[in-house]
Amino acid sequence: MNKDPLTLVIFGATGDLYQNKLSTALFNLFSSGLLPSEFRVVGFARKPMNNSEFQNFTRSAIFEKNKNADPEKIKVFLKLFSYTQGDLVDLEDFKNLGNSLAEDDGKRGFCTNKLFYLAVPPALYASIFSNIAAAGLTIPCAPSTEDRKGAWTRVLVEKPFGSDLAEAKRLDKMLGELFNESQIFRIDHYLAYLAKGIVDQILNFRFGPKETESSWNNKNIQNVKIIFHEKDLVGKRGAFYDSVGAFRDVGQNHMLQMLALVAMENPLYQKTGGIHKARQKALEEAGLRDEYPIVHGQYEGYLKESGVKDGSKTETFFRLNLFLNNPKWEGVPFILEFGKALNKSEVVIEVCFKQIKTCLNFPVSNEDTLRDAYEKVFYDCILGDQTIFTSIGEVIAEWAIATDVIKKWQSVPLVIYKKGSKAEDIQ
Repeated sequence: MNKDPLTLVIFGATGDLYQNKLSTALFNLFSSGLLPSEFRVVGFARKPMNNSEFQNFTRSAIFEKNKNADPEKIKVFLKLFSYTQGDLVDLEDFKNLGNSLAEDDGKRGFCTNKLFYLAVPPALYASIFSNIAAAGLTIPCAPSTEDRKGAWTRVLVEKPFGSDLAEAKRLDKMLGELFNESQIFRIDHYLAYLAKGIVDQILNFRFGPKETESSWNNKNIQNVKIIFHEKDLVGKRGAFYDSVGAFRDVGQNHMLQMLALVAMENPLYQKTGGIHKARQKALEEAGLRDEYPIVHGQYEGYLKESGVKDGSKTETFFRLNLFLNNPKWEGVPFILEFGKALNKSEVVIEVCFKQIKTCLNFPVSNEDTLRDAYEKVFYDCILGDQTIFTSIGEVIAEWAIATDVIKKWQSVPLVIYKKGSKAEDIQ
C-alpha cells in the first residue's frame, strides 16, 4: 500500500452508496491495515451535519452491515472523519471546501494526496467537475503548505459514465481539461468484484504458462455466451431502473467488458495500458449484424413496480448477437443474454468449441481476498492501478455499440414474459 498521506473527499456522503457500501469498505480496509497511515475522510453533502453527527452516521452504517464490528476499532477509525456542508452545484461551497482542505494541510505542515469520489447521480457529474476546477481543487498542494514531489489528485467516478455516446464524449472533454487519463478512475464495480475470479481465470487460461491462445479463434470456437440471469425483480430500484433499462444498467458496461476480456489480443504482459488498449480494440471491432435478431422483453408485473412509469417499454430482458470484424473472430457470435425475474440466478461466460463439442464455463468466483468490490476500488485507486477501471476509449466504444442496439430494438416488439421463466423460452 502507498503510505503517502491521503485525503479522501466523498461528494454525496449522506447518500445510499456511502451508507450501504463505501463506509463499510473503508472500515474493512482500515481494519486490515490497507489504508495509508496518514489518512482522513471529508464528507461533503447538502444535509446539515457537524463532524460528530457525520461520525455517528458512519458508525450506524458500519454496524448495520457488520453487527460484530469492533467498537474500539470503529472509535479510532471515526477520528479520521470530518464533514463539510455544501451544495454540489454551488461554486462558493467548493471554494470553502478548498479552503478547509488547505487549512488542514497547513496544520499538518505538508500537503496530502487528494482523492475525490463522486457518490452522486451521473446528472451531477458536469457541475461537480466544473466546480472542482473553478475552486482549484485539482491542485493537490495549497500555496501555504510544503510542496511534496509526486503529490497527486485523482477522481473516482461511478458508472454509468454518461447516458449516451454524446454525453460520454461531453463529460470526457470536460474531465480532460481538468485531469489527465492517469488521474481518472471510472468504476465498473462488477469488474472489480470479478477481478480475482472470472477475470483471472480467463487471463490465466489464455495467456498463462499453459496458454491456449493458439486455439482461441474462429477455427475452433463455435460461439461465446455471456450470461447474466437473475431471479430478483427490480425491487426498490424501480425509478432508477425505468430510466436506464437492462442494457444500459449491465449490458453497456459489465457485459461488454466481459466480451472484451474474452476477445482481446494479448495485452503485453497485462500492463494496465496494454489491457485498456486491448479491450478497447476488441470493443471497437464489435457490432450487430442485421440478419441476427434482437430479443428484448419485460416481465409481467413490471409496470406495477414502485417508480415505474405507466406504459413503460423499459426492458428487463435482452438477448443479442455481436460479431467482431477481424479475421480471428469472423463468424463467431458473442451472445449477450440478461434477464430479471427468471427461474434462476447465474453469471457465467461460456466458450463453446467446435471439434470437441464441449463448452468451457467460467462461473463467477468470489474467492477475492478483498471480497467487497468497493474495497478493491479504493485499494487499487490509491495504488494507482487502473486495471479494473475503464478507459475513456473503452467507454466510447461501449456507448457506440449501445447506441446501435437501442436504436435497432425500437422497431422490435417488446416480449412480455412470466416471472420465473427460463431464459431460453423467451423469444
